[in-house]
Amino acid sequence: METTSKVHLSVRQADYTMEASVEVIGQDLFIAVTGGDSPHIGTVTTLTRTTETETIRFPSHHGRFHKDDILAKRIAMYIQGDLPGSCVITSGVHVDHISKMQIAVSSQMAADLGQQILDWLKHTEFNTADSIYYSKDEKPE
Repeated sequence: METTSKVHLSVRQADYTMEASVEVIGQDLFIAVTGGDSPHIGTVTTLTRTTETETIRFPSHHGRFHKDDILAKRIAMYIQGDLPGSCVITSGVHVDHISKMQIAVSSQMAADLGQQILDWLKHTEFNTADSIYYSKDEKPE
């Protein structure tokens, strides 16, 4: 099967679009989740198959912090068990004057993206050589 090292996925509901750009870096994944009227980087979430998610939330407005990690963590729930290496998810979706309906569907939109990423991940080959390290008895020249 032909593999692609990058894929762009999207879902649209309630008059806005949420997108995920996924890039393979060696055995690792970089995922940028954006959408709405003002895409940005609001949070950075990290995980592996065997570690819990960790998130950094950037300042937003009026002393608040972005809450986009909710979307990243939803996506992480779908893909974590199939990750070949490390994963970094940046997330930033802003809809001007967001409605209660748009907020309500955002979690399902992220879940849909998570499922799309998982489907892609299951059909993607990670053919990179294992890293080579010095042994305890070896010294670099």
